[in-house]
Amino acid sequence: MRVVSLVPSLTEAVALTLPGTLVGATDWCVHPADLDVARVGGSKYPDLDRVRALRPDLVLLNVEENRRADADALRAAGVPVRVTYPRTVAGALTELGELLTELGAPTEPPWLRAARRAWADPPALMPARRAVVPVWRRPWVVLGGDTFAGDVLRRLGVVNAYDDHPERYPRPTLADLRARSPELVVLPDEPYRFTADDGPEAFPGVPCALLSGRHLTWYGPSLAEAPALLADQLSRPVRAD
Repeated sequence: MRVVSLVPSLTEAVALTLPGTLVGATDWCVHPADLDVARVGGSKYPDLDRVRALRPDLVLLNVEENRRADADALRAAGVPVRVTYPRTVAGALTELGELLTELGAPTEPPWLRAARRAWADPPALMPARRAVVPVWRRPWVVLGGDTFAGDVLRRLGVVNAYDDHPERYPRPTLADLRARSPELVVLPDEPYRFTADDGPEAFPGVPCALLSGRHLTWYGPSLAEAPALLADQLSRPVRAD
């Protein structure tokens, strides 16, 4: 199999499980660190001519990471594509197992078995905390319902204040965010890079947990260590006065 991945988490999963299978990946595919394959541009705007030139047997895409127009263009050119769309941890683990089997993995890789064990009984905040989860600012964008990251947080004891919103990624005003009276603000470092100096000041007096965006949003080998790492970060919030 010759595989091109336009999804960073799947790039890592395939590279670690089936070395030599990947022939191309996006510029944002930075794991594993020693990955040596052709680069085909960004996830949102890949160079489809480069992708086709690599003669892939399969191109990996994701509903949120990539554009439907690119998937359609590849299909029209006769290039097989696989589009993933996990919205829960359980769904991600299932999709990963099925994909790797399809690509020729003889057995389930150790990291996937470790991820299943880690998420079978993850550490959770006690008591659970009502939170808002910005993923961007200028304008503010937050996690709504039916998202993979939202399910990750729910399993770790975080109750998303926008979980019942009709949009998966609402764009509330800062006033609306504050009006939700969150007990916690969750600030990941991707896609927007929130830091101790950029984010908490918008929520004075409210504990703000700075999280690894990769462990919150990627579905791949990072899932094995995500529960323990994210639980630790959630337990050590910062506060801007």
